[in-house]
Amino acid sequence: MIQEGMMRHTMMIREIKSGELEILEDLLYEAIFQPDPIQRLPREVIHRPELRAYIEDWGRSDDLCLVAELDGRIVGGVWTRVFSETFQGYGWLDHATPELAISLFEEYRGQGIGTRLLQEMLQLLRQRGYSRVSLSVSKQNRAVRLYRDIGFEVVREEQGEYLMQLWLREM
Repeated sequence: MIQEGMMRHTMMIREIKSGELEILEDLLYEAIFQPDPIQRLPREVIHRPELRAYIEDWGRSDDLCLVAELDGRIVGGVWTRVFSETFQGYGWLDHATPELAISLFEEYRGQGIGTRLLQEMLQLLRQRGYSRVSLSVSKQNRAVRLYRDIGFEVVREEQGEYLMQLWLREM
């Protein structure tokens, strides 16, 4: 339950439904760190192969996606995909480690929704038997603090980005 002023909103974290997959494009665009809110990258950037790989042909056996639904509207999501050695995502560690992406629409950031999404996904990954999860994040992104607070560790630094991992021990 999220309270905003005197209003109460009902939030639910759930798996994405097959009829909602088009929202993955919106979530992918929102997941791109954009330090300048005025000079945003054009939406077409999501069609670059290195970004498109995070959502294209969604529904493989290892694809997982949870969405946050607030009053019937999807406001954010977290998803993981396992990449192969032939195509390595930005946060690639190996062919057995899922790479995580998370985003919220701007007006829903800073309310704890991302934390809840992340915690639910980590639990789902544990249930599926994964031993760790990885991600790539801009050093300037304020989400770095959230990832560190949850237990992610920096594995490598590359040109303004952190490659981070979290070992999925039972909590």
